[in-house]
Formats: sequence, structure tokens, C-alpha cells
Amino acid sequence: MRCFAKVVGWRYRGLLVALCLATGGTAVEAVDVGLAGVFPGKALLTIDGGAPQTVAVGTETSEGVRVLAVDRETATIESEGKKRILRVGQNVVSSSSAQDSRRAVLTADGNGHFLTTGNINGRSVRFLVDTGATMVSLGASDARRIGIDASKGQPAIVNTANGQARVSRVQLNSVRVGEIVLHGIDALVHQQDMPFVLLGMTFLNRMEMQRDGQTMTLRKRY
Repeated sequence: MRCFAKVVGWRYRGLLVALCLATGGTAVEAVDVGLAGVFPGKALLTIDGGAPQTVAVGTETSEGVRVLAVDRETATIESEGKKRILRVGQNVVSSSSAQDSRRAVLTADGNGHFLTTGNINGRSVRFLVDTGATMVSLGASDARRIGIDASKGQPAIVNTANGQARVSRVQLNSVRVGEIVLHGIDALVHQQDMPFVLLGMTFLNRMEMQRDGQTMTLRKRY
């Protein structure tokens, strides 16, 4: 069935929920490893869809995943004898199964929200899936950090939960969620800061969305 995720104000304080990509096949010994964030000398990993766990460089988890190094937006891991470099928001399945780069599976937090790390124009951002948002929507500070000049966008006024707001309509070069990448996505830049970027319908309209309990599957249509 289709998912109807909604934003409840701007008071989300839950733990960052990592993005998990589903594989095209099944393998009993497969280990699904996702990188939710990086810290000095540590990586925030999700393994087999479990809760995010902080793993220090040189440490091996109970699932056999070892963190070898971390960088600004990447971590080098070793799993089942293979070394891999993961970007924040990316994951990999350590098995012989082929990965499906057109599909992503997200896990809901305790409030039923789907929050994940991805990137816009190659810069890391936090996304909140919001089918109620017409477009991908960014706060002012995120737009500046990414290098988006809102003054060059098309001015507009939109209705929000807090009343009308002035925004600038821009076009994003790329939006990545896991291994799904779309180009030329229309977006809105707000004048005030926002705690995360709303992953709105200019991205989601190009996905098939299915919800099964606490998971949501995004499948790229075109």
C-alpha cells in the first residue's frame, strides 16, 4: 500500500534512522551495512536493518564488520574479507547477490517518521520523507552550505503549518538517497533554517512507494 508520511511540526528529536537498500536476491550469509554518519575516529553504522551503532576505527562488530578508517563523508569497512568505502547515506550488501540500485528501503522511527541521510549536489543532508510537501524543501543554512544561491531563484509564497512563508524556487543538479540518484529536481529554499530537508513530491513522484509495517520501499520508476 502507499505510504502517507506526514511532518508533525519541527520538533523531531529522534535518533537518525539509516537508509537500508534491499538486494535483488537473497543470501543467508549476506550482511547489509549502511553508513548513517561519521565522527572523528568513529562511524555510525546500521547492520542488517538494526539500530544505528557507533563503531570505532579498528573495532569489529558482532556481525563481523570492521571499521578501517573514516573521512569527512566516508568510511572504509571490511566485511566477509572485502574492503569497501561507503559514503554517508550509502550501504552495501556483502554477498554475491546483485544490488538493486533502483530500490531503497527505509525504516521508521518511533514516531513513524522516515528520516535518512543522503545528498544534494554532492553535499550530505538529512532528509525527512514528506508526501505532504509539493517539492523538495531546504532551509536557508542547508542551501548556503550546499552552495545554492537562493537570490537567483524564482520568488514565491507558500502556505506552511506556521502560516505563509517566502521562498525561492530553484533547481537541484542532483538528489541522492542511497543509490537512487535523480537529476534536475525542482526545490524550494526557505528564508529560515529547517532541522532537515523535506523529501517532497518532486522526488517522490518518480518513485513507487510501498509501506509494510515499519519499512518503506522506494523504487525508482524513471
